[in-house]
Amino acid sequence: MRTHITLDDLDDLAVGAAILGTGGGGDPYMGKLMTRAAIEAHGPVRLIPLDELPDAFNIVACGAMGAPTILIEKLPSGEEMGRALDLYERYTGRTLDALIPFEAGGINSTIPLMAAAKRGLPVVDADGMGRAFPQLEMETFNVYGVPAAPVAIADERGNTGILEVKSAAKSEWIARGLTIRMGGQSFIANYGMDGATCRRVSVPGTVSLALGIGRTMREAKAQHRDGLESLIEFFAGTHYEEAKVVGSGKVVDVSRRVQNGWSVGIVTIEPFRRGEEPIRIQIQNENLVAEQAGEILAIVPDLISLLDVDTGEAITTERLRYGQRVNILAVRVPPIMRTPEALDVFGPKAFGLDHAYRPLGLLPQR
Repeated sequence: MRTHITLDDLDDLAVGAAILGTGGGGDPYMGKLMTRAAIEAHGPVRLIPLDELPDAFNIVACGAMGAPTILIEKLPSGEEMGRALDLYERYTGRTLDALIPFEAGGINSTIPLMAAAKRGLPVVDADGMGRAFPQLEMETFNVYGVPAAPVAIADERGNTGILEVKSAAKSEWIARGLTIRMGGQSFIANYGMDGATCRRVSVPGTVSLALGIGRTMREAKAQHRDGLESLIEFFAGTHYEEAKVVGSGKVVDVSRRVQNGWSVGIVTIEPFRRGEEPIRIQIQNENLVAEQAGEILAIVPDLISLLDVDTGEAITTERLRYGQRVNILAVRVPPIMRTPEALDVFGPKAFGLDHAYRPLGLLPQR
């Protein structure tokens, strides 16, 4: 069992986080570099399994907010997250005992590790999304009753703020507005809870999951095995259970824009098999739904990741380009994310999609 995150883990973690990011969450490469510097300066980060959390621990979720495309040109300084956590502690009067990622994918898999290394705190091996989602209320923390407020927010220029709001949806709406005015990117700390609550409301083992994905891909490459087959076998042994390739082809069109603080658009993929209809993937920071000729291949909250055919690595939505050859990997989310309460918050209807959720593995066979 992994007890600490070291420098040797960061490459595997970034590869796994990119796949769990389902195209969004921000490029984990940036977070990997910042975390590497923090661990080099302060030492490894202790990783606490969810079931070993002391009841009375004070825990807060943390990470970055904004459109992933912004991150390409606006690099964080590395101090923003610390400012938000400092403000959160001052405002609540509680000293933090541990941090937890609010999402498992993209840059937000590493930002809590960077902050934890600098503060000498452990990180909980869990998160509130089991993947990446584009909105702050789309957390199992919110689904199962943890208040989103107070929210501490900070940017790279030293601006900070505290939000006291009545709902998680309102915290998203206001924090998104502030993030836009902070240049499209901010860092936040919220969903404060004790250890007993954290055990009840979190998606377990997701930091270890990201590490396992990266390790599986690395070992398959070294042993000249099929990386996709190895990855599908790996997921089958986890609480995600079901993974499959739902399509393959060439990217022939990318329609993408920044709207209301998100990257939104549609990616069109021409299948390698001649005569097949194009596959269209709708994006809101993350890949939401893959559709072909009126058939739903996979849909949120299940994961949809585009993997480069040659390298096997995930391609984030901001780096999609014409001509890329991709496999479309879909992964079923664990049971805690498939309850009626959870689907009300981050199922298809929460994104305005006119489709019912059918978990991967229960979809019609192609």
